[in-house]
Parts: sequence; C-alpha cells; structure tokens
Amino acid sequence: MKNINYTIGDATQPEGKGVKFIIHVCNDMGIWGAGFVMALSKKWKQPEKEYRLWVSEKFKKNATGMFKLGAVQFVNVKDDRIVVCNMIGQHGVGIGSDGIPPIRYKAIDSALETIATYALKVNATVHCPRFGAGLAGGDWKEIEQLIIKNLCSRDIDVTVYDLK
Repeated sequence: MKNINYTIGDATQPEGKGVKFIIHVCNDMGIWGAGFVMALSKKWKQPEKEYRLWVSEKFKKNATGMFKLGAVQFVNVKDDRIVVCNMIGQHGVGIGSDGIPPIRYKAIDSALETIATYALKVNATVHCPRFGAGLAGGDWKEIEQLIIKNLCSRDIDVTVYDLK
C-alpha cells in the first residue's frame, strides 16, 4: 500500500514521469468559476470546455450522459501524459440555508473508484490539491481516507500539492 505524498507546489504542474492524472471536484450545477478550476483554466482551456459541453449534454432532451454526482470526465490536456479528471463531487455551490456544505463524500468515493480503475489500466500517478476541503466545505481528513481507500490501497502513487 502506498502513502500519500504531500508536497509544496502547484497541482497544475505535476511532478514525475509517466501518465499523470490531475483530479479535482466539480459541482453538479454546471458552474465553473471559483477555486482550483481557475488555475486549470489559466493553464489549459480544454477541461473547462469539456465540462461545459458535458453539462450541456445533460440538459438535452433524452440525454443519456453521465453528468451526475459520482461521475468522472477524463480530459487529455498534454500528449496523453497529463489528464485532468473532472469529478462531480459536490451538490450545488456554497453552504445552503440548511447549513449543509455542497461536498458529497459518497460521490467522491465513487469517482475515486472510477479513477483508480483507469489509473491502473494506464499506469498513471494521481496529483491534486486538497480538493473538496475549500469552497466545497468538506473535511480533508474524510477526503484523505477516501483517497487511501480507493487509490493508495491499490498501490497508486498520489501526490497532494499545497501552494506556498
């Protein structure tokens, strides 16, 4: 079993060789515009473009797309070597009037399971900020346990980046 590697750095510049997955959390409302996604959009246009297309498919008549909590969209951004994983892991944005944050741990768990399966197929490492613990209102210790359960326990290298 692997351990999570914590490092100071930028998750949009993953370190190491081979295929690298950059994972992060998106909402189920189709809103892209705050938090880590801003750094992604500054570096690459494709993750936002594909997310917005995915959202638009959800609202088409008779759509059968998988845009829902727990789903993952894999977006190649650099020569099949860097793939951004848009995980639908929060319901809405901001803390609601009921005081419940938008993070949905069950959805994160499901998305990480999907990511693990694909990462093993292509021998990818996983890179991320402390997703879900900022604007989504989650508890990093719970998210960390889901990473350990789904990725580290399957011997997938995971690096979590904290900005300086």
